Amino acid sequence: MSEKRYGAPPHGSGGRVHSPFGLAPEFRTRPAMECDLSELADLDHEVFPHWAYPYFVLRQLFDVHQQHFWVLERLHERPIPDRPPPDRPDGSASGHNLLGYVLVGTSTDGRSGWVLGLGVVPDWRGHGLGRLLLHEAIGRLRAEGFAQVRLTAEPANAAALALYESAGFRQVELRKDYFGPGADRVYMIVDL
Repeated sequence: MSEKRYGAPPHGSGGRVHSPFGLAPEFRTRPAMECDLSELADLDHEVFPHWAYPYFVLRQLFDVHQQHFWVLERLHERPIPDRPPPDRPDGSASGHNLLGYVLVGTSTDGRSGWVLGLGVVPDWRGHGLGRLLLHEAIGRLRAEGFAQVRLTAEPANAAALALYESAGFRQVELRKDYFGPGADRVYMIVDL
C-alpha cells in the first residue's frame, strides 16, 4: 500500500493548506480500503447531494478500480467539528477522518484514465485539497504510463473548471444532456 503525507499542497498551489478551524493539519493520501466504503458513501452524498453514487455502485467501483481509488485523510487527534469519525463494522473507531477522494477509471489499453469522482467535504473546500487529490491521481497515472486523463464537469461549477484548467485540462466540448435531460457537462482532457 502506498501513501504520501503532506503538510502542504503540491508546488504551485498557492502555499500551505490552511484549516478552516485554525489548526495546522497534516494529511496523507492513500489507497481507499474496503473499511472506508461506508464513510466514502457518506462523504459522496455530502459532496454531491444530487449526483452521489448509490452505495452498491460505489462498492462495485471500488472492486473494479481499487488501484486507482485514493482518499485524503486528515491526521489529527481531534475530529472535525460536526463530523465525528465513523465507526468501523467491527465497532472500533476509525481513528481518522476522510476529507476527500478521487476515483479514476482506466481504459483496457492502459492509455487513458477517466476521473469518475473527485470530491472534498464542503468545510475544507478552497484549501488546496482538491488540487492535491487531482495532482496525486495525475502523477500516479503518468508514472504508470498513461497518455491522457479525461473528465466531465458541471458547466456552472466555476471552481471545479478553474481547478481542472490549472492542472492542464482543456475544455473540449459541452455535452448536452450528458447526465440526462438538462444535465449538461463540460468534457475536458489533459495529455500526460
